[in-house]
Amino acid sequence: MKGRLVNYRRGVHTEYTNQYIVEVEGVKDRDSASGILGKKVVWKTATGKEIVGGVSKAHGNSGAVLVRFDKGLPGQAIGTEVEIS
Repeated sequence: MKGRLVNYRRGVHTEYTNQYIVEVEGVKDRDSASGILGKKVVWKTATGKEIVGGVSKAHGNSGAVLVRFDKGLPGQAIGTEVEIS
């Protein structure tokens, strides 16, 4: 299953650079998003390095999910694809 990194989880004064909002293909509502909680998310660099995170909760009512990575991703990762398994 594929997803797209939309943005950091953020507030007015803070950015959580190890937490991302991800839109998942085929997931259109909060109930469907709840079905993929706990799944592994992998972001790959051009050189083949993998940074792994996990789906922690649904974000909003449109099927987006919050993914927490152990190590923060670079800013260039926003808008790129991730693999969800």
